[in-house]
Amino acid sequence: MSESLKHKATNSVFWSAVERFSVQGIQFLLSIIIARLVLPSDYGLIAMLGVFMALAQTFIDSGFSNALIQKQNRTIVDFSTVFYFNIVVGIVIYICLFLGAPYIAEFYNEPQLTIIMKVVGLNIIIISFSIVQRAILTIKLDFKRQALASLIAVIISGGMGVYLAYNGYGVWALVFQALLNNLLCSCLLAIFAKWWPKLCFSFQSFKSLFSFGSKLLLSSVLHTIYQNLYNLVIGKKFSALDLGYYNRAYTLAYFPSSNIINVIVRAIYPIQCNIQNDLDRLERTFIQYLRMTSYIIFPLMLTLCVLAKPLVILILTEKWLPIVPLLQ
Repeated sequence: MSESLKHKATNSVFWSAVERFSVQGIQFLLSIIIARLVLPSDYGLIAMLGVFMALAQTFIDSGFSNALIQKQNRTIVDFSTVFYFNIVVGIVIYICLFLGAPYIAEFYNEPQLTIIMKVVGLNIIIISFSIVQRAILTIKLDFKRQALASLIAVIISGGMGVYLAYNGYGVWALVFQALLNNLLCSCLLAIFAKWWPKLCFSFQSFKSLFSFGSKLLLSSVLHTIYQNLYNLVIGKKFSALDLGYYNRAYTLAYFPSSNIINVIVRAIYPIQCNIQNDLDRLERTFIQYLRMTSYIIFPLMLTLCVLAKPLVILILTEKWLPIVPLLQ
């Protein structure tokens, strides 16, 4: 690996790590505070909608973000085409979620999910406005501004979430926290990216990007279904309380590993795109990153397994003790 590439990789990983661990760390701490104030069943209600929201967000991006990053000769038309496509898809998906909310509530036998789904679904439209801006900053390897946008959003929205949870708003504290977080983050990314769409849409550009993005879309859909299938089945067959326990255990277990992986993947993917035509070099760098993540994650997860019970008592209180065996 050349010195300039090493410098870019190191700098990208650093700021990607700053964003993930500062933002996710603060968000994690705030979620612990909120978990001590709300009932496990409140988390279960949100988790019931998880598979629908995750699939919706996957379709919004449609792999276009990675397609833009991967493409070598991008134009303003490419960015504008993806921007308008994402917004249209976001609105269409929200309408589907809005109309399907009563059926989702009936599926889980939880009537209150109807109104919750209609409000939570607004996140899809909000997120659709920031896909291109985030891609632009990623192409520039500018994770510093992404970190700043995410950090400001999570602090303000998290503070409001804690306030609402403390005042007895229950599940709505989680709902409005997510809405405010995505709204603030989208606005800040638009400001930091300093990019505004042009009044243009190219079907040729769409076709070119979709030929790459569609493959990623299919992969993402399968992965999203796999990741959320447990929530769907547990929510259907058991209670919101049981799903709340599972959701917290899953979140705690995957917090360290998923964040470490995301830090490296987000920072390295644009660099790998730049050397995509040098297969030997690409393979060597991939093995280096794989080895590095393994050395970190394996001992970390074993430690988490051993310390599961005292950790749960310390950070979540004894009302969450049923999650210990699930966490392990």
